[in-house]
Amino acid sequence: MPGDPQVDAVQKHAGFHRDPLTFAFYGNFVIWGWLLYSFNPSVTLLADDFDISLAQAGLHGTAMAGGGIVAAFLSPRLVRRWGRRTALFISYAAITVGILALITAKDLPSSLTAVLVLAIGGNIAISAAQPGLALHHGPAASAAVTEANGVGSSIGLVGPLAVGVCVAIGWGWRPAVAVTVLIAAITAVMLARMPVGGAMTPPARRAHAGDTLRADGEQPLLGSVEALAVAVVDPTDPHDDAADRRALNRLPAWCFLVSVVAAIALEMTTTYWSTDLVREQTGAGAGIAAATTAGLVAGMSVIRFVMGPISLRIQPALILVAGFVVSIGGWAILWTATTPAVAILGLFVTGLGFGVQYPLSISLLIATAPGAGDAAQSRATLAGGVAVGVAPFALGALADAVGIHAAFAVVPAAAVLGCAAAALGGRLVRAPRS
Repeated sequence: MPGDPQVDAVQKHAGFHRDPLTFAFYGNFVIWGWLLYSFNPSVTLLADDFDISLAQAGLHGTAMAGGGIVAAFLSPRLVRRWGRRTALFISYAAITVGILALITAKDLPSSLTAVLVLAIGGNIAISAAQPGLALHHGPAASAAVTEANGVGSSIGLVGPLAVGVCVAIGWGWRPAVAVTVLIAAITAVMLARMPVGGAMTPPARRAHAGDTLRADGEQPLLGSVEALAVAVVDPTDPHDDAADRRALNRLPAWCFLVSVVAAIALEMTTTYWSTDLVREQTGAGAGIAAATTAGLVAGMSVIRFVMGPISLRIQPALILVAGFVVSIGGWAILWTATTPAVAILGLFVTGLGFGVQYPLSISLLIATAPGAGDAAQSRATLAGGVAVGVAPFALGALADAVGIHAAFAVVPAAAVLGCAAAALGGRLVRAPRS
């Protein structure tokens, strides 16, 4: 039926065609997915290498958050000044320098500096590639961006396994993390073959909502991924008026912002410290314990590929609430596990919950003020950076004081907070229609 949002969404997915530029952009998500899910489970092993506390090891999350904040300011400026392709090449250079510095680091200060540098590069890569991907696919932007994130987490599934294998054969965690450099080099080669123009934004080009970013000359739909892409290229949003900004200060927006923070905090603390929990609870060796994190990434990947069709039939806020509930169930399995097999099952179930939390939270946040999408994204980026910087360090410090098993009890507490916020936000946004 014409005008039916569900039918339109299905048609957008059906008309989604992948070409070489699409796959070149996908490479950036592969880089970031491998980096996150090979390094995060290795933090506990790094702490052993340096003979430092878990709180000190958790500072790597703070360094990664700092890199994300720096990249948030740099990325749009690099794209405008030098063009999208050059901005991406700069990001690959930073990633390479950061990775090489990390795997050769001899102490905590040098490893923290390395993580800061590679996080700047990785976040610039995603911040430059995601809008380009959205602009390239126009009406099918949501399908392309969702699939790109799914590809990244799917590749990330191999990261913990690679760490486990490398540790088991005596190489340590560093060779697995170093693979990031190879992936960045392959992506750079793919990108070098793409011509400048269109979504591969040329240098010194101002992108306005009424400019020729769309082949049909139409403005992107407010609140869509495409509109967000335009905002990233040019932060000046002509539709971002005072009324739209006021919507971000109302209770529904704050509720979904809380769920964004909870989602990021849950994912980061679990990927950082589940390795140590599995080692303590099951007696598994370091390699096997690190590899169990693959269960979490597998759950996240599975649910992200099926979430789109489900969200066409069920209220997204209800799915978000269910995601927090499922993650609590997965935590319970993990927390009580006494064998690696049960721990993997717990992490897989946890991943099913985690996989829907961030994408739906950020989508619902932007939907509360569709004309102020850039402001909403900026607020979420800042809050998320704080969560990444604080959560792993805080849980590590707590683990030093009371043990990793007791410290992990804060995970369901954060999930309950996110669940309550999502439920209240969903109720408030439905209230006017009812």
